[in-house]
Amino acid sequence: MKILQRYFGVEILRAVLFVMLALLALFSFFDLVSELQSSVNKGGYQLKHAVLYVFLGWPGYIYEFMPIAVLIGTIYVLAQFASNSEFTIMRASSMSTMMAGMILVKIGMVFVVLTFLFGEVISPISSKLAEKMKLSAIGESLAQEFRTGLWTKDLVRENGLTGDVIGSRFLNVKEVLPNRHLKSVKIFEFDKNFHLSREMTATGAEYLGNNTWRLSDVIETSFPKTLTSEDIAAVKSQKLASRDVVSEVTPDILSVLFADPDRMSATDLAAFTKHLADNKQDSERYEIAFWKKVTYPFAVLVMMALALPFAYLHVRSGGVSFKIFSGIMIGMVFYLTNALFSHVGLLNTWPAPVTALVPSVLFLVIAALGLRYVERN
Repeated sequence: MKILQRYFGVEILRAVLFVMLALLALFSFFDLVSELQSSVNKGGYQLKHAVLYVFLGWPGYIYEFMPIAVLIGTIYVLAQFASNSEFTIMRASSMSTMMAGMILVKIGMVFVVLTFLFGEVISPISSKLAEKMKLSAIGESLAQEFRTGLWTKDLVRENGLTGDVIGSRFLNVKEVLPNRHLKSVKIFEFDKNFHLSREMTATGAEYLGNNTWRLSDVIETSFPKTLTSEDIAAVKSQKLASRDVVSEVTPDILSVLFADPDRMSATDLAAFTKHLADNKQDSERYEIAFWKKVTYPFAVLVMMALALPFAYLHVRSGGVSFKIFSGIMIGMVFYLTNALFSHVGLLNTWPAPVTALVPSVLFLVIAALGLRYVERN
């Protein structure tokens, strides 16, 4: 059993690595062509920056394509075993379907861990580095693409981040620089009755840590609880060189607003989903992305299950090339179905766990039916 486990593992690892390199080469070529057309020679962004940008995108692609690469690689190995009669000999030597399945599950768990590692740790870091490098080279800021800048919201509490909620705060930022500094900041604070209580404008803001922003060149205007023609004199305005503001909004939360949820870590998604829920904002898109991030690595095991029936198909049922082509088609259908259900679930307000799990469960049922069919025939 250990010899078979090692033999299966080495062959599948080689095949998966080859398929993954082929997929990375293909999509890297497309990305590089896109960068050459859209960004190279824009500001200080040169060819070397484009190559580095594409390379930093590899971890994200590895995470996305891991189930497909495992499916194609496993099908190739099992089809080779079948064509060389190796799988027949293994079955004649008392290897049952259950034993073959357990071998694939053990190998698959290695790929599950790798997928978690790339999706939760490596990909989010490399994506942030890629965007920071590109923006720095071009000389742009994150929020310049929005006409009125970036808007976000948080709660105002009695003791900064603790205590009872006494109001809400809306922040408008004209530009978010790659070094996480802000330019042209406006803050509007409202009490619990949604009356405007304070307005602040600042030329910039620097994050000090511990949820504290230091505003510079501040104009602060305070309003009374009721504002009538007789209360105009109660409006007070003052200029300050700097002012510290404690806010739930951090540079990480601001960066999330520009990030693709599928490239974020589950930890960041959970934190941002909680932030949106606390501020009574729609968080369904990020909840779906969170559950996809949690469940997607286990799709590797589903792909392994889909590959197993190909070992029972004789040569007359199709050569190795036909089986590989079938694997590519199944992998693409799974990839597209997974993306489709995210949008369908969002439109129909399905529960996020259901939206994330349905594609994998559907393909697992197909794998079970396929395995039952080849065993009976």
